Amino acid sequence: MAKLTKRAVDAAESGAKDYVIWDDELPGFGLRVFKSGKRSYVLQYRSAGRSRRFTIGLHGVWTPERARQEAKAQLGRIAQGDDPAEERQLDRKALTVKELCDLYLADLKAGLILGKGGRPKKPGTIVSDLGRIHRHIVPLLGSRRVRDLTKADITKAMKDVMAGKTRVTVKTKKLRGKSIVKGGAGTATRTVGLLGGILTYAVEAGIIETNPAHGVRRPKDNVRTRRLSEAEYRVLGDLLKAAAENESYRMSVEIIRQIAFTGCRRMEMITLRWTEVDTDSSCLRLIDSKAGSSIRPIGLFVVEYLERCRKEAVGDYVFPSRDGENAFGSFPNHWRKIFAGSSLADGTPHILRHSFASVANDLGFTEVTIAALVGHAKGSVTSNYIHTIDTALIMAADTISGYIQGLLDGVEFKQTAYALDRGSRKAALARFLRRVASVEDPEPDQSEHLAA
Repeated sequence: MAKLTKRAVDAAESGAKDYVIWDDELPGFGLRVFKSGKRSYVLQYRSAGRSRRFTIGLHGVWTPERARQEAKAQLGRIAQGDDPAEERQLDRKALTVKELCDLYLADLKAGLILGKGGRPKKPGTIVSDLGRIHRHIVPLLGSRRVRDLTKADITKAMKDVMAGKTRVTVKTKKLRGKSIVKGGAGTATRTVGLLGGILTYAVEAGIIETNPAHGVRRPKDNVRTRRLSEAEYRVLGDLLKAAAENESYRMSVEIIRQIAFTGCRRMEMITLRWTEVDTDSSCLRLIDSKAGSSIRPIGLFVVEYLERCRKEAVGDYVFPSRDGENAFGSFPNHWRKIFAGSSLADGTPHILRHSFASVANDLGFTEVTIAALVGHAKGSVTSNYIHTIDTALIMAADTISGYIQGLLDGVEFKQTAYALDRGSRKAALARFLRRVASVEDPEPDQSEHLAA
């Protein structure tokens, strides 16, 4: 044995097998000499009745004196009950972001990850999650250990997505199909939102104690706040009239019009089944919308359109594919072609939904009424409201859809909200009472719609 000095370490020669030179001043501190000639500083100690060996580092990176100081520091920790070798082993086995995403996706596909309302995520949402994980989260953070993630790491990843660093063109399964994965504020916002959900999953699984995504300031997604002006509605009307002259676009044109008249989500309208259409009660009874089952009052324009379509219906879907067995599948492509080169080229179907709600607000309807019309979750209030004053909701649907129809047809409106002066209210009440008086013995189903 000898004191490990630089001279002693440099003089150590490799042999037929690895061996250790122990320091004679600091028990457990030694130099391991590999048969390859490589040398590293080690610390031998006992923990919980077991002999453990901890590698400090390679000679050259570490000097003998620095390695000795590190050995003393580790011996102090060992005296307090720590086990540096065990900690390093666990650290090497620490879960990476990619491995966490794999666990999350396995539970997601098994229906164990719950979304809004405590329900399993829908297939479409799962597809979106898969894309964001594989195209943004894993490329930027996949190799990072979950336990080491910080708010700054997530903020940087978000900015990278915004800057388009994960933008890529991906070949799809379709013949000559390509999909462009874009960046931008909207993509960054939704990606960080998903990552926050995955890290919450890690907290609940006991992998980490706190969620580093909490408090990350995300950019506002302007797509969700845009609405059509009256002038843009007229542009929309002109574009739809021109597109309807092309037979192949007619179904897409009708889907666009019905989204505009109802405020439904794109897929709610595209996948609408006849079993969900209740024209007698002037509503759609959606079985599985984004918010679960949902009742949507619809205006007279929509009711009459659906009644006409039902007479020639083929299959289960209101908007069927050519074979009549599936929902119409060409809408996204048609949408782009219909609006290409126009002032609405950057629009999405969601703008029609947001515009419907905005028009309803302009016309003076309350937030609860609008929530019931578009299917927003507002707790038990909406649920009770839609069943107890459905006639008022049908009146609202008639008014809003009629107003939007007028905008599409280019009608000029001098007033965009209900008149609140007493004279106008009295005149409206008088008209309503005259209508009631003209019905001597209404049928039970008619009495529910007198106000409509």
